[in-house]
Amino acid sequence: MCLAVPGQVVAIDRDTATATIALGEVKKEVSLALVEDVAVDDFVLIHVGYALNKISPEEAERTLALFAEAGLDPEGQA
Repeated sequence: MCLAVPGQVVAIDRDTATATIALGEVKKEVSLALVEDVAVDDFVLIHVGYALNKISPEEAERTLALFAEAGLDPEGQA
């Protein structure tokens, strides 16, 4: 099963078009090649190393709550 998980942008490297994303306590580097106008503190959906699109903080919270309810660990799924 493939999942896109929400993560919060904690740093951006404009030279390489990448961002550091926080998934709980885990930090991951992802490409920003597919999204525009991403800023620190934005939430993005992440799949296979790419940010797919921005989402609202409320949508990120709802999605993470659904993962928790289903017994999924998004930190291990991104």
